[in-house]
Amino acid sequence: MLIPAIPFTPTLLPLTLFLSQPRPNVQCGHAEASCPLSLPRAERYLSGNRFTGVAVSHRFTRRHLVGGAGALAAGLAIPTAEAQQAAVALPGGTPRAFPPNFVWGTATSAYQIEGAIDAEGRGRSIWDTYTRLPNKIRDNSNGDRANEHFARYKQDVALMKELGTTAYRFSIAWPRVFPDGTGTPNPKGLDFYNRLIDELLANGITPYATLYHWDLPQALQDRVGGWASRETSKAFGDYAGYVAKHITDRVKHVFTINECATFVDFGYGVAPIEMAPGIKSTQKELNQIRHHVALGHGLAVQAVRSQGRPGTEVGVAENLASCIPVIETPEHIRASEIATREMNGGYLTVIMEGRYTDAFLAYAGGNAPVFTEEDLKIIGSPIDFLGLNIYMPQHYVAAPADAAGFALIPEPASFPRMASDWLRVGPEAMYWAPRNVAKLWNVKKIFITENGASASDKPAPDGRIFDLDRIMYLRAYLGQLQRATSEGVPVQGYFHWSLMDNFEWIDGFEKRFGLYHVDFQTQKRTPKLSAEFYRKLIAANALV
Repeated sequence: MLIPAIPFTPTLLPLTLFLSQPRPNVQCGHAEASCPLSLPRAERYLSGNRFTGVAVSHRFTRRHLVGGAGALAAGLAIPTAEAQQAAVALPGGTPRAFPPNFVWGTATSAYQIEGAIDAEGRGRSIWDTYTRLPNKIRDNSNGDRANEHFARYKQDVALMKELGTTAYRFSIAWPRVFPDGTGTPNPKGLDFYNRLIDELLANGITPYATLYHWDLPQALQDRVGGWASRETSKAFGDYAGYVAKHITDRVKHVFTINECATFVDFGYGVAPIEMAPGIKSTQKELNQIRHHVALGHGLAVQAVRSQGRPGTEVGVAENLASCIPVIETPEHIRASEIATREMNGGYLTVIMEGRYTDAFLAYAGGNAPVFTEEDLKIIGSPIDFLGLNIYMPQHYVAAPADAAGFALIPEPASFPRMASDWLRVGPEAMYWAPRNVAKLWNVKKIFITENGASASDKPAPDGRIFDLDRIMYLRAYLGQLQRATSEGVPVQGYFHWSLMDNFEWIDGFEKRFGLYHVDFQTQKRTPKLSAEFYRKLIAANALV
């Protein structure tokens, strides 16, 4: 049953309450356990907001009832007029609003959308090289053309304005600015970004720039081994200073690096997922690369401070391990806090504290990185804000008998996922991750720099895309974010990943994360139903 026009907040009802509800004979029609609204999947999708409405029952086959997927009756509320009003209020009538002046934006990255890899003197990146290797990208595609954003940026800024967003987070391609990674900058390297920045400002959209989103100049990889060398850390600092000098008259928020953990562990490690440059390292080599990336961040912070205009703020965006207490009782909450510090020991913790934890060094043993005290001072250079990329949960419980004090609970095979198999659904991550980092490191300004979901996004016969699963995902996650802000966790903004479908790294164009559907043959952008959801949420500055 498709009800595309009615904004609603789904909720699970207890069995007794469900049986007492007035229920018309309406069924969703899904008989499969894969239905995203079935139990137990829905339990983990939804944020638990409750209101009175008319229940819609789900139909399960005998197999699912016997097997347990439908052993509990599930009710989803499609609200009456009164319930719709209640849907934007917490108990007691408090609006489910976000703080005044909350920043609502979207995010992209250079290689994933720009195309034009040979335009205006751009050098090659490790992703240009990697995508040409056989069997590395699932659909054998690459970012040569991508979304043609380099040529269509005005059209894409118009989409942002249509959404009502007030901010846009984009990345600058290092090989556009320094084709060889170091040396003489390309005179035209920043021309495109200057045009983009000016267009954003002309449309009332604040630019947030990321200096590194994985597109290392291939020349640096060839010459010194990329991030395996301290020379790359130094080169990144030089590049950061050059960019800051030329854009911070208009760009006041600069992120140094996006997701250290992802591009290092998958690009240089032995993880089952491989990304560019696709190098297998020993554990000691991997820890040294991690250190060089953290050092590069610190050098970039110092460069932005010295070369940026007054009022420029600098931070980092990291996909931290989002550690959730399985049970919200004091001992398990404390375990999630300890886990947040230790499970992020190779990246975020050393950046925030300027030191490796004792547990990290003890676990690494002889594989620990080589570093100096001066390195740690640089890495720990104070930042103005912290960006968190939040997608997936990690669940922890207290383990008093264990020296660490916490234990990771593995997720069963039936744990809910979006279209990307890696994207496990856990809305509570949006509460506990910012809450824990704010408490651990006294962070005063947090941005959710990425959050979003892949979905099948198949256009209907009339061309519309009813991505209800993405809307449900967003409502659940944003409900937890509202919980955090209402409790005083200092989250000041949210950037949806992504503005539009794009080149999704090793998934090529097979996985879609955008609010706008992109036909990559024609480059036509079409708003999905989630774009309408996000537009109305922004207009209300509250859950809708």
